[in-house]
Amino acid sequence: MKNLKIISVIILTTILTACSTVPLTGRRQLNLANSEAIQQEAEQAYRQFLNDPKTTVVKSGSELQRVRTVGNRIAQAIETYLNQNGYANQYNFSWEFNLIQSKDINAWAMPGGKVAVYTGLMPVAQTDAGLATVMGHEIAHAIARHSEERYSQMMGAQAIGGIVGASTGSQAITQLYGLGGQLALLRYGRKQESEADRLGLIFMAMAGYNPESALSFWQRMASAKEGNGAPPEFLSSHPSDETRIRQIQQNLPEARKYYRR
Repeated sequence: MKNLKIISVIILTTILTACSTVPLTGRRQLNLANSEAIQQEAEQAYRQFLNDPKTTVVKSGSELQRVRTVGNRIAQAIETYLNQNGYANQYNFSWEFNLIQSKDINAWAMPGGKVAVYTGLMPVAQTDAGLATVMGHEIAHAIARHSEERYSQMMGAQAIGGIVGASTGSQAITQLYGLGGQLALLRYGRKQESEADRLGLIFMAMAGYNPESALSFWQRMASAKEGNGAPPEFLSSHPSDETRIRQIQQNLPEARKYYRR
């Protein structure tokens, strides 16, 4: 029992001290991960995705050009901000933007700046500002290192869950903690989504896209999702459409400060 208490203290101390700061928001986050190693794994996974026979990568056309133009403008604006505010040595991104032929309304960004946008998103985005809204949001996940944070959360949850189970000798408590831990991570996922919304607004504004356009984009996205049976908000890693739009309205005054036409 004494050894278990010592191990518990060591693990908890490690978790509490392994923190980093998210640019712009200033939020302290848990980071037990090796960011460089995760970026290398992300690069490999991105290549595998692009080379998968089931993946159809768009090679040319106006939509691909739009994706790369918007993406590069946002990336350049972000890098300028990071360089001017002392974050330059903390990021070594190699940006890449690809358009994927798919009816899915989707886009994502991996650690290290590897981004994919699906053609199904383009009719919902409509304008370059709409496209900047969702790309800024996804890129924000990478800049805020949300993947590393979620990895760290899972490591911490598993470590503490193991301690609880071992110290009480009760498998039932371990299972109960696992359920509670899972819901806690989902709640934290919503915080990350909201943070990505906030950062995404700022990033699109930095790149010269009107952040006001985010409201109409997310309203169109909400309409596109109608009838798909979205789960209740408390069991979802994303905020509800109503919550998201309300929070964006609250964050617009901050984003406007970065907007340059």
